[in-house]
Amino acid sequence: MSPEHIEEFRQLLNDEKKRLLHKAANTIKHEIELSKDDMADEADLASALTDQSLSLRLRGRERYLIDKIDLAIERINQGEFGECVVCGDDISIQRLRARPVTTMCIACKEEQERREKLYSE
Repeated sequence: MSPEHIEEFRQLLNDEKKRLLHKAANTIKHEIELSKDDMADEADLASALTDQSLSLRLRGRERYLIDKIDLAIERINQGEFGECVVCGDDISIQRLRARPVTTMCIACKEEQERREKLYSE
């Protein structure tokens, strides 16, 4: 992979991490506390708690994505970014642009998903 592509992905990953961290900070700042308007009656309170729960759940999933971003940046620093961890082949630039945190090429990922589907039935 060319140094230009490596820097493109480093920037893409860093930008996505900043965006996710900003959303998390915004949630902590504005969505954690319930206002008095949210507690006007039991239905309003239930709705506000549901919204809060959903928001926190989404931030939890985003935390998992931030961990994957950190691992991808670490792979860039180690010179391993863009290599499939299963077969060692290069992961296509198109796949990395669609999912820069991926660690597997299309063939290995499809095989993993086939096995998961087979064993989940």
